[in-house]
Amino acid sequence: MLTYFVILPILMAVFLYVFSSAKTGRLIVIAAQTLLACLAVYLFSICKEGDVVTGIGNYEGVFGILLKADGLSSVFVLLTTFVFLIAAVYSFNENNCGLFWFLLFIWEGLLIGVFLTRDLFNVFVLIEVATVTVSVLIMFNRDNRSMYDGMVYLMINTVAIQFYLFGIGYVYKLTGVLDMDAAARAVGTLDRLDKNSLLLPYALIMTAISLKCALAPLFSWLPKAHGTPGAPSSVSAILSGLHIKSGVYLFLRFQALFQDIAIPEFFLAAGIVTGIAGFVLALSQSDIKLILAYHTISQVGLIMIGLNIDNTYTFAGGLYHVINHTLFKSALFLSAGIITHVYGTRDIYKIRGVFRRIPLVGAATVMAILGITGAPLFNGSISKYFIVSGTNWLVSGAMMFINLGTIMSFIKYSSILFGSPEKRCAVKIDGCQQAAVLTLGVLCFVGGIFGEQFIELMFNIKVSVDTAGYLQKAALFAVSGVAGYFIFKYYVKKSVLLKRIKEADLSFRGMCVSIGAFFAVILTAAGMFQ
Repeated sequence: MLTYFVILPILMAVFLYVFSSAKTGRLIVIAAQTLLACLAVYLFSICKEGDVVTGIGNYEGVFGILLKADGLSSVFVLLTTFVFLIAAVYSFNENNCGLFWFLLFIWEGLLIGVFLTRDLFNVFVLIEVATVTVSVLIMFNRDNRSMYDGMVYLMINTVAIQFYLFGIGYVYKLTGVLDMDAAARAVGTLDRLDKNSLLLPYALIMTAISLKCALAPLFSWLPKAHGTPGAPSSVSAILSGLHIKSGVYLFLRFQALFQDIAIPEFFLAAGIVTGIAGFVLALSQSDIKLILAYHTISQVGLIMIGLNIDNTYTFAGGLYHVINHTLFKSALFLSAGIITHVYGTRDIYKIRGVFRRIPLVGAATVMAILGITGAPLFNGSISKYFIVSGTNWLVSGAMMFINLGTIMSFIKYSSILFGSPEKRCAVKIDGCQQAAVLTLGVLCFVGGIFGEQFIELMFNIKVSVDTAGYLQKAALFAVSGVAGYFIFKYYVKKSVLLKRIKEADLSFRGMCVSIGAFFAVILTAAGMFQ
């Protein structure tokens, strides 16, 4: 059964490569993608009863290639099929050639493969092919900037994945298997001396995964890839809303594999630093796509905080924030694509009156902003509430600071919604695009109202919101909103330092040095914590 989740997107890709020019062909593929999403719902439901395993070939045990869906991977598969369905609807009327549609659905099959495969080497192959696919999509319009950004993305991810390859080679040397579950069992039988030999492969693999997650200081590639001018908006939305979650998924898997030597304390600190760095860099930008790209970095920092604290509620909040970030960031990137098309610019200071000119897109943008800032009744408020609930005062303070920065940044971003738009030639607004972004915006609200139920349904973790605590958080949000407005108005807008930060950038050589330095730090930290 599980092979269909990988094969069907590839078949859709080939079909659209041939028939993309006919809208009938696109309708057929959207119908097929809807069917795939329904199958993902079915897979998710049966995974409630137990894991679903499909063997490929006639090999026995760990020597074969296994596809395995459990409670976690089935959620990621469901999320993937939904996001690609939204992207297909959004792109339905765009004048994209067959190559675009071919690459788009090949990308979906590769991501689903990453979430389902249990073979360590298969993960390497799938990630490598996905990297090439995404690079071509980034460079799709072939302008100079996009070509540069796409090549940086390709080369830096190629460098990082070599760390992963060396790491799994070392794991195979120690355990004799490449199956994740079998490797985890073999690692559990090692004595303390042998477990120390796992420090090197752990540091190698987690360095590569940390770059995939865009943790500080390994995030310089992300704004280039996610915010490049030439990439279609649907590509930017999938990159920022979904693709980066493949790194988060692998982080969870490998932390479990190396649980005896894992260092969640290190990644908790890295999450805090990443969250702060992301919003500071976002505040310095004037390009709306770059603002959103840097906030992907910041929100991944929050996710890493939630996933690295040993508390059920905090962990549940981190997992739920993975879903929430997918919804509101996809909505923001897709709506930004419509806005830049209508206004002909990405400069936040030249865009005004979105509410008047494209009210449905404005409404979707507002709901997504309320979601990402953690406003009461919206999805981000629930996940952030649970993340904070299991933290100490120091981490809680860092979370409040990160959220204050997020609020300030989206006070700046929301300026595009108000005022009077300049008189320009009328631009036709595509109905499919508006429907796609409005659907995501509404889900940001629904995810806040039914947050507890969604967490229990998705992750089988029963949680409850304390009314008094939630009201306290709502009051804190209101105070942060007022404070953020005045800090932004009287300091941020006039800050010379932020203008200097805006120009800061790492060269490719600098990115490679940061990868090496991060590897050295994580290897040292892993040794110290043993």
